Amino acid sequence: MILFRFISTVCFIGYSPVAPGTFGTLAAFIFMYFIRPQADLHLILFLLLIPVGIVSSEHEEKFSGKKDPRHVVIDEFAGYIASLLFLPLSPKYMVAAFILFRIFDIVKPPPIRRIERLKSGLGIMADDVMAALYTNAVLQVWRFLSI
Repeated sequence: MILFRFISTVCFIGYSPVAPGTFGTLAAFIFMYFIRPQADLHLILFLLLIPVGIVSSEHEEKFSGKKDPRHVVIDEFAGYIASLLFLPLSPKYMVAAFILFRIFDIVKPPPIRRIERLKSGLGIMADDVMAALYTNAVLQVWRFLSI
């Protein structure tokens, strides 16, 4: 179904011929830069993105016949948004979250690689949420030490 493809590829950004995951993260960066939701709305947005991402990416995985297709970037979009939970939405935190999230998402330190093996949409979303947790933890420490 086209709606699942539209969501899972974040408005078809996932079809970028180079670095679709980075472009999916960049879309989230731009979204957050302009929207800058309050903490409660930010959390609600993330919590809504998880089931929507699981369902849409699962449908796209079945349709494409590939496990975790490159063009599915809703996981990077949701992961970046999670990276910024309970942090100031200032340019320095947003840029740092972008860089750290991409590093953790690409390198996949333990246990991220294992989490990625979960079935279908859950596995697609879970590894990026874990990369987001790593990113958020680093940024929370940075914030604490900066005070």
